[in-house]
Amino acid sequence: MLLLATDTSGKQGSIALAECETGGICTLIGVTALTGGAFSAQLVPQIAALLEKHGYRKSDLAAFAVVSGPGSFTGLRVGLAAIKALAEALQKPIAAISLLEAVARSSTAQGAPRARVLAALDAGRGDVYAGDYEFDPRVNMHSECLLNREEFIAEAKGIGVKGAEAMRKTVVTPSTLLAAMVQAAGTQVELVEYPNAGVIARLGWERLQRGQTVRPEELEANYIRHSDAEIFSKPAS
Repeated sequence: MLLLATDTSGKQGSIALAECETGGICTLIGVTALTGGAFSAQLVPQIAALLEKHGYRKSDLAAFAVVSGPGSFTGLRVGLAAIKALAEALQKPIAAISLLEAVARSSTAQGAPRARVLAALDAGRGDVYAGDYEFDPRVNMHSECLLNREEFIAEAKGIGVKGAEAMRKTVVTPSTLLAAMVQAAGTQVELVEYPNAGVIARLGWERLQRGQTVRPEELEANYIRHSDAEIFSKPAS
């Protein structure tokens, strides 16, 4: 079956086509980078171009995998809207993938029993998107949240929010800035490549095979952070 994967969560997005076998693996057919952040103008034409390049039509698509967050509010809305429209028109399933899970799954700890990792992405404004995952051996999410840098370092060191000892974790991140912060704090860190849509395709295929899909009307963004409109519309206490 032909699967289309997209990631429009950051400044540099990507799309991928993969041929997936039931009970087997996903073989990447092609990956296209989306640059410059203007995904609203690029995404649909680039999907059409990628399909045409490899001799396919939109009607050949059998499933979709899409990054649902965290990341850019505008970028996520554009990506999710495109996938919703395609999936609804073709009546095909969607697998929604957390970018934090994709980062966690890039770790060399994947598959190791009881390995605990803290996936981290730079959220800007001095904040960090953090996902606490455990491999047992399948990945299990404990939490995904927005932390300031002090909270992030404390979490990486295994100090709970109230100062209680928690399980020490290996930080996994594609951010050199966050990696340097963690190293300076004396905590173990693994610097990985930023996951592209090819990684999302493989994770999506795993989810599709387990029946973990959503209908177009159920697909929602996982922003984690509130939008500026939500923050500034709150009445002062």
